[in-house]
Amino acid sequence: MTQTVGSDVGVLLEQHRRELTGYCYRLLGGAADADDAVQETMLRAWRAYDRFEGRSSLRSWLYRIATNVCFDHLGSSKRRERPMGLGGPQPAEIENFGETLPEERWVEPVADDAVLPREGDPADMAVGRESVRLAFVAALQHLPPRQRAVLVLREVLRWSAAETATLLDTSVASVNSALQRARATLGAKALDRDEERWGTVDDELLARYVDAFERYDMDALVRLLHQDAVLNMPPYTLWVSGPEEIARWMLGPGHGCRGSRCLPVRANGSLAFGQYRCDPAGGWRPWGLVVLEDDGAGRVTGITTFLDTSTWFPRFGLPDHLPAEQTV
Repeated sequence: MTQTVGSDVGVLLEQHRRELTGYCYRLLGGAADADDAVQETMLRAWRAYDRFEGRSSLRSWLYRIATNVCFDHLGSSKRRERPMGLGGPQPAEIENFGETLPEERWVEPVADDAVLPREGDPADMAVGRESVRLAFVAALQHLPPRQRAVLVLREVLRWSAAETATLLDTSVASVNSALQRARATLGAKALDRDEERWGTVDDELLARYVDAFERYDMDALVRLLHQDAVLNMPPYTLWVSGPEEIARWMLGPGHGCRGSRCLPVRANGSLAFGQYRCDPAGGWRPWGLVVLEDDGAGRVTGITTFLDTSTWFPRFGLPDHLPAEQTV
């Protein structure tokens, strides 16, 4: 393969990076793992391109490679979780902060620009956004790898049963059976499947939440919370449930968040922002990447703060410090 041909192949492969990253993220639940899986997919495809005989489309061929890469990874890794999957809620007291677990044990956030198309059919884009929400990705982690792949290929990417069977080297009947079992597992977890609200991103709700949070007006913030809202902060196992407990946490152990500043970002098809706490040396310093989940009716159902700012802020293009004169 000449250098010119190699360059052309690289361009062809790169056109599929974003959608492959979204696919691998849904299967693996980790942003860095997804990046690594896609990079390995691209490397394998580049090396084998001269043997690609065009019996399927380039896109299908890449998905086959990516699926195998993900299956290899899943065979040697532990299931990623959210704090809510590890035990019951705790009272909003510092003693209940909980232990920390390694980053590879948690479902991680991902930037919308890394996994979602910028344009397309509105219905498909809505399904795409819903399928990278934290709750959905966490639920996928409870499926066996092949069921996980079948569900994503069939219900998110809209592949036919025949196309999916070809990719997985199995039968249509096997694909349909795997899909049925996957749906049953998600149903048992009471995952919201209300397509009426799929893909909604309520920027007004984000603005109201950020305003209340920056003013540290707990009365206003509580009015924005669903009665079953939860707050959690990976890598800690702690989570608290209900508006009253969330307010107690923010006014108690979390009182250091008073005076924070927030910069909106797009994460997991949801409302999100980078949170900066007051820096004694001046300005504001990174504290956490906050991803909000909502019920589609103007209420926040989840507040997840990812505290590893050295990892997440660069991924979301967030500055490492806000100067005192910063206007937000």
